[in-house]
Amino acid sequence: MPDSLSSFISRAGSGRDRARIRSLLGGGRAFRGWVLHAPVTLRALVRTDEIWLTILACGVGLLAGLLVVGINETTLLMHRVLFALSNNGRLSGLPSVDPWRAVLVPTGGGLLLGLFGILVAKIGAGRPVDPVEANALHGGRMSLRDSIIVVLQTVLSNGVGASIGLEAGYSQIGAALSSKLGRSFRVRRGDLRVLVGCGAAAAIGAAFDAPIAGAFYAFELVIGTYALVNLAPVTLASITAVIVTNLLGVPAPTLDLTIPTRIAGLDYLPVLALGVVSALVGITIMYAVTLTEAAFRRSRVPGWMRPMIGGLAVGSMALVSPAVMSSGHAAMALGLNAQYDLRMAALLLVLKACGAAISIGSGFRGGLFFASLFLGVLTGTVFGDLLLLVSSDSLSPVVCALIAMAAMAATIVGGPLTMVFLVLESTGSLPLTSAVLAASVVASVTTRRTFGYSFATWRFHLRGESIRSAVDVGWIRNLTVGRMMRREVRTIRIETSLAALRRDFPLGSEHRLVIVDNMGRYAGILQVPELHSADENGERLADFLHNRDEVLLPQMTVKDAVSRFETAEADALVVVDDPETRTVIGLLTEQYALRRYTEELDRSRRDLSGDV
Repeated sequence: MPDSLSSFISRAGSGRDRARIRSLLGGGRAFRGWVLHAPVTLRALVRTDEIWLTILACGVGLLAGLLVVGINETTLLMHRVLFALSNNGRLSGLPSVDPWRAVLVPTGGGLLLGLFGILVAKIGAGRPVDPVEANALHGGRMSLRDSIIVVLQTVLSNGVGASIGLEAGYSQIGAALSSKLGRSFRVRRGDLRVLVGCGAAAAIGAAFDAPIAGAFYAFELVIGTYALVNLAPVTLASITAVIVTNLLGVPAPTLDLTIPTRIAGLDYLPVLALGVVSALVGITIMYAVTLTEAAFRRSRVPGWMRPMIGGLAVGSMALVSPAVMSSGHAAMALGLNAQYDLRMAALLLVLKACGAAISIGSGFRGGLFFASLFLGVLTGTVFGDLLLLVSSDSLSPVVCALIAMAAMAATIVGGPLTMVFLVLESTGSLPLTSAVLAASVVASVTTRRTFGYSFATWRFHLRGESIRSAVDVGWIRNLTVGRMMRREVRTIRIETSLAALRRDFPLGSEHRLVIVDNMGRYAGILQVPELHSADENGERLADFLHNRDEVLLPQMTVKDAVSRFETAEADALVVVDDPETRTVIGLLTEQYALRRYTEELDRSRRDLSGDV
């Protein structure tokens, strides 16, 4: 209890008054809880009525929109100041940048980022959890402090010209803020996952001025599924964020392009081929990022120096073209306006891919969302120019650029429908959307069959995680043997005689007995019916023991336990504290484990389908 509150209570008139004050405040605990959590009435409304959950989602969209605007304006200001720009801060669209600044700013920024990483390690910040991992493994729980650190690192990385985008920072802070807000209202696990999706949807929708794309980003990538009950909160959060950015006068740049009113049937052949090409280029880029990270790890360069080396490399490539730097919004606009010929588009494709791989591999913080869009535009431009060399009646390079933009992003980021709606909201062309959908589906299928992962899930795979989407599988890890086992287990010493056991445990009294040795270590399981059906002459207790080596550990998940039951061909196994000490701490039956697994699986299915 705070000192000021204690002194106030001590000055209360009578002991009865002081007791009433303490009871109202709960000895100080309720007071602190009220500060950390929303009022009880509001919590009850949000937990029991989906309308109030939707209103909370709109609040999430409002905050996410403000944060997107703030982050974007901060990085543009950094560009203007650090690179001495006279425009609005769009670095990548310039024909050239001062050579000294092009090299020194990313190099110095990389050094600053490395030193900041040392500071973060000293304050004990944990490994940040992104929205996909949070919803897949942690029930939507994210650390706001760790996410703020990620945003600061992302802003610094993008602000000094590293070849990465801000979208990872947008979705990280939007989702983390939603998670914090949801926990303050003590919402259920499923609702918390939806709120995390609302935060990510609002951030992406505001970043691209595309509320539908933002909503499907949440459905496909953050929540992991579409359900009717999630439609209202997710879409309204995204729409609210877009409204905020438009009211503040900073919507995303729009595209003013000449697009054909129809796409002929034969043109779908190169469209499908472009989907395959985009997938292969995207897979190559993901491999390049991984190989670059591995090369930096194998080198003996200290971790804090690696971003400086990466910044030097990116700055050197920027001497050829500033399009390599930062997100690439302005450069992509130039590409869609046919400002790059075949040679320049091919050169920028190589440079941007290398710049993105080096930036992420060396330790700059950011994502490949917008980089994948720009790389797709360059890939489509090269593909379209090559088509024109074959036939003048083929698809234009601009159309190919838009198609490859979505297909490349569907490969690297995942979420083909997200990218389809992004193109639709950017161009307003339904005929083009049909071609984009075809190419995106082909790219997704190609990626899944040849590679198997998007960039986010590929990095989970490299860390040893088995998740491939944001579908909630964290309950499997939470449902451990330690939580399911029966702790009241009676143990019998192995030197006990068979006659004594038959006397103490007649048929029907127990089904099984747990036997331990003279040191108290697990020795095996004795089936009571076998004990009474055996011949008493010349037999020892050890002759009746089963599953001597098959045991469970408390940290095993229900999935591991079921697998162990099948391997041991047993209907019950003993739980020991450690394989070495083998001290018995519980017992688990296969029947109970399967029942709990089925219950949780059914609950997860209802959450996915939206059943109440």
